[in-house]
Amino acid sequence: QVQLVESGGGLVQAGGSLRLSCAASGRTFSSYTMGWFRQAPGKERDFVAAISWSGGATEYADSVKGRFTISRDNAKNTVYLQMNSLKPDDTAVYYCGARLYGLAARAKNEYRHWGQGTQVTVSS
Repeated sequence: QVQLVESGGGLVQAGGSLRLSCAASGRTFSSYTMGWFRQAPGKERDFVAAISWSGGATEYADSVKGRFTISRDNAKNTVYLQMNSLKPDDTAVYYCGARLYGLAARAKNEYRHWGQGTQVTVSS
């Protein structure tokens, strides 16, 4: 079992940057593939980025490729999402998810554990 807590959200102007963190409990964090998803009001929870349990593979949604970077620090049980060149369309609640081993999956139903989310608001 792993518990996830996101942080780092906030209000930022378009073109700005934020770094989200997702801290995981437990001693087996390095066994989990991690993903970031986001959900805007009235919309589905969409894939943003994922990183494999080994850190050797990453995946990005086309809408964030080149602007966002996912990384992990297994010594700190934390996964990060560096978000640059933010746009108003990036406004959403951002969630991290965890799945035991497996590929850096894009489908949210592949992730068994979820955090409570952190709000990101980008003003124009």
